[in-house]
Amino acid sequence: MWAVRAVRLSAVTRFPGPQSLLRFPHGLAGNAAIPRVTKRILPLVISSQFFAVHSQKEQHYSEQHSSLINKAYQTLLNPLSRGLYLLELSGVEPVQETDCDADSEFLMEIMEINEKIAEHKNEDSLEEIEALIKVKQEELTKEVAAAFERDDLQEAKKLLAKMKYFANLEDKLKAKKVPS
Repeated sequence: MWAVRAVRLSAVTRFPGPQSLLRFPHGLAGNAAIPRVTKRILPLVISSQFFAVHSQKEQHYSEQHSSLINKAYQTLLNPLSRGLYLLELSGVEPVQETDCDADSEFLMEIMEINEKIAEHKNEDSLEEIEALIKVKQEELTKEVAAAFERDDLQEAKKLLAKMKYFANLEDKLKAKKVPS
């Protein structure tokens, strides 16, 4: 049972980090239900409507905290951004696409998918490409999770760089699917 107590918010001085803010377990393969539940509950607790009877300053703080919760949720929701955040927590340099030590086979695969997106003939071909990208992203997510579990941060960094390539392909695909 949830009990609402008197709440006093203070100014946001720094971003505490998504995992500590949302009480999300460390690791890439965390329970996806946790952020969904947290996303529903925390904003209610600190929503500006809850603080409507409070001072303007507390209402402003409430808006700041709600914004941080949304930012934290978005970071943890996506495996790529969650992995990048975990690397940041570990003190590893930010990931660049050049970090993946991509072999020619991987780069050819990316180029072929890019060409398929550019030369799509119909909606069905885009759906096939979307399914392929999703499968590749899921495979990479599992590999990155395993690298984090082994505490192999350099391998995780390389795999996250590959995930960035597929995220870019996904963005291109979404742009193609939007009616002009």
